[in-house]
Amino acid sequence: MIFPSDLPMTTMAVFAALAALSVLTLTVTIFKTIQFRKLGVGGHKRGEEILDDWLNGRPDEAQRKATAGRTVLARVLGAVMSGLRARPSEPGYGEELARQVALAEMARMGARMRLLEAVVQMAPMLGLLGTVIGMIDAFGNLALSQEAADPRLLASGIWTALTTTAAGLAIALVAYFIASWLEGRIEDERQTIELVISSAIHGRIAQPARA
Repeated sequence: MIFPSDLPMTTMAVFAALAALSVLTLTVTIFKTIQFRKLGVGGHKRGEEILDDWLNGRPDEAQRKATAGRTVLARVLGAVMSGLRARPSEPGYGEELARQVALAEMARMGARMRLLEAVVQMAPMLGLLGTVIGMIDAFGNLALSQEAADPRLLASGIWTALTTTAAGLAIALVAYFIASWLEGRIEDERQTIELVISSAIHGRIAQPARA
């Protein structure tokens, strides 16, 4: 069995870097989960209520709910309704206000996402680097040995070297799935924002009656 003290310093440094990337992935995941909850990402039900009040001739109630709402859609709808009420003859003004708020919200939702993308790119490369270094060390020790080669020691060195690649790929896969999940939520929120802005200004398309 190979203990950490038996590993080359370079291999230990690679393992330490991979451990740091895994901690970074966990930290970003927790941060984004808490941030999304505070921002109200996914709070579409409240946004639908506000939009219904607005389109059904209850602007004061819609504005009150938007002001009290703690969701992304509530803040965007609050902006578009404020613009439309301030300049009823200029719908472009309300749309522009809403898009400014939407851009700010999207920027906040996208914060720290590049860190996960970096982990996806860096972890496999670090793992491969550790494997190459480990293989060089294993075969270098074999070449310098004055005794007959022990296949078990060589296999043990190769096994240790390959574990860095496995660890790097595992970390990258986890980071990839987490990033995909978060980006999916951001994209869903973006599409919903576009829809509610258009609906607040131009109205909704009548839904066909169900048979």
